[in-house]
Amino acid sequence: MVYQLNPYEGTSTAPAVRSTPTLPLGDPTGGANALWWREQVDGRPEFPKVSIDRSLHLTMSDGVRLRATLVRPVDASGQIVQSPMPAVVTINPYNRAVLDLIDQTTHHLPLPPISGGTLDVFGINRKLVQSGYVQLVVDVRGTGASHGRWQILGEREQRDSIEVIDWAADQTWCNGNIGMAGWSYSAINSLQAAGNGSPHLKAVFAVEGCEDIVRDIYITGGAPSAFIPIWLAGVNLLKWLPNPSAAIGDALSTNGVRWLKDRVASPATEIGSLAWGFLTGRDPRIYDDPYFDERDPKIDMITAPTFVFGGWHDLFGRSATRIYNQLNLQPGQKQLVMADGYHLDAGRGFGKRIAPPRVDVLERAWFDKWLKGLDNGVDEYGPVTLQQQGGSWTSGESFPRKNSRVQRLYLSAASSDTAKHSKHDGSLSASVNSTASELKLRADARGFLSRDMTQVTAGATMFLGGSFTTKAKFQEVGALTFTSAPMSEPMQVSGSMNLHLRTMCGGHEALWAVTLNDVAPDGTSTVLTNGSLTASNRSLDPELCEYAEDGSLLVAHHPLSKKRKLKVTPHSPVDLDIDLVPTDAIIEEGHRLRINIYAASMPRFLAVVPDLIKSGWRSQKLVLDPYHQSYLTFQGM
Repeated sequence: MVYQLNPYEGTSTAPAVRSTPTLPLGDPTGGANALWWREQVDGRPEFPKVSIDRSLHLTMSDGVRLRATLVRPVDASGQIVQSPMPAVVTINPYNRAVLDLIDQTTHHLPLPPISGGTLDVFGINRKLVQSGYVQLVVDVRGTGASHGRWQILGEREQRDSIEVIDWAADQTWCNGNIGMAGWSYSAINSLQAAGNGSPHLKAVFAVEGCEDIVRDIYITGGAPSAFIPIWLAGVNLLKWLPNPSAAIGDALSTNGVRWLKDRVASPATEIGSLAWGFLTGRDPRIYDDPYFDERDPKIDMITAPTFVFGGWHDLFGRSATRIYNQLNLQPGQKQLVMADGYHLDAGRGFGKRIAPPRVDVLERAWFDKWLKGLDNGVDEYGPVTLQQQGGSWTSGESFPRKNSRVQRLYLSAASSDTAKHSKHDGSLSASVNSTASELKLRADARGFLSRDMTQVTAGATMFLGGSFTTKAKFQEVGALTFTSAPMSEPMQVSGSMNLHLRTMCGGHEALWAVTLNDVAPDGTSTVLTNGSLTASNRSLDPELCEYAEDGSLLVAHHPLSKKRKLKVTPHSPVDLDIDLVPTDAIIEEGHRLRINIYAASMPRFLAVVPDLIKSGWRSQKLVLDPYHQSYLTFQGM
């Protein structure tokens, strides 16, 4: 559907005139609809200014006081608009003082929209409020200026979200329609709130959220991530920063005393338990534990229309596509946008030619549709919009792409003559392996200069050069590589994939990390996706694994619990199924597919100290056996 462009556009009197449906499926830009959506954001606003009250107190049912910022539109006479409006809620642990700094910087400096509009979803969105919304930004309990103990998405924190929504819906400035928006942590708690249910929550806009915290980032394949301690340290430091807007008043009242007592009671939330678990292996949070089950959003219970953003190399790379597929909503009521990026660069390039609209533009259109009831065509966007790796932006009906079929490629020791720089240059083909080989491998530190490093730092190292993004040759020096013949025609990879390996190690534990790469004719090797698994965590949960129609394993679900660990006997073969992050890529004619196998990839995948002791730093082996094939199973066409 499109909007008629008319002479009133760009003025405060521009009418929302709707025409006949003409927008074809497959336009990632949104066509004329998106031009109109952008004009609503960038044109003359309905209200000229906003009022920002940073001193709000919200008292939860257990008596803990949360601090919040309320942003309301101001009319031409300078008066706060009193009529009730839809409200957009963001609940964030990164301290409203930081959000205020971002807001002041972007508001007072003549900057064009940056980060593809994602910063507006992260913090204060003045343009959204000026278009007839109220925004409520809340410090998560135990963070920012809020009282209590930070629970890291726990049950009490989830109740806070519902209570905040219900409180907002009951205020005179709200018409009872609530939307939740956020990036990263605040996207996760938005999904949690939607899954827990509130009659007032009518729409969710979630940028880079997560549905399986333990597998995505905490202990992928049983291997802890270096990101978690860095992130925990950052949030714990920020929670000690008083909000300047309320610091003096709090210092002279009981609020400041309570805030200080709560911080002293939990000065570095979870840091001690994380360190203890890493050093001893005895803390439940280094396994898939009920601790994580409590925190994973109930995606299949969400009834509010939900817009999901993700990135193929995001920290939560596997989550966005899984969230979309698990939502029990009709396409249109659910939308998915996947970019070829990381975490901190969410929205980069949006709004440009042959790309989706800016994130803030889509947010506005989404809330206009589901909170205001405007027939603006945003439900006809997508519903699945993908930045195909090696290709461009496309839009379609599903992920994986329709007509994707299961394919299998086998690993062979025979040289491909493409990777002489690696530990072993092997082949990848549709023919089964017919020779026996044992290929030795040791861990090294080359992962510090790789795309893995950029992923685990949320994208922070992406500006340090191609070795951190698109050139894997340096890291491959420590790998066993298996490369296909050049493609005779373009091949699309779309969906989940599993790497089945027969392995052996000299100790009682081993950590394996793998990548799937696109190799260009000039030899440039670019990581498309990755995965990892510790040998003791190789057991499968058949009920939670995903299989193709022919019975092929596509998604290996490993319990990752302490009681489901399996014994690893030195020098005895064990079979592993390593699930790789789902992706969408095109392998152009003349390009090749490559599997890289590593003995760990620090710091993306680490091992707890007891596992390191069990491994004894001994070498690991890939066993290529004609009677026990190693192979990649993937979806493509």
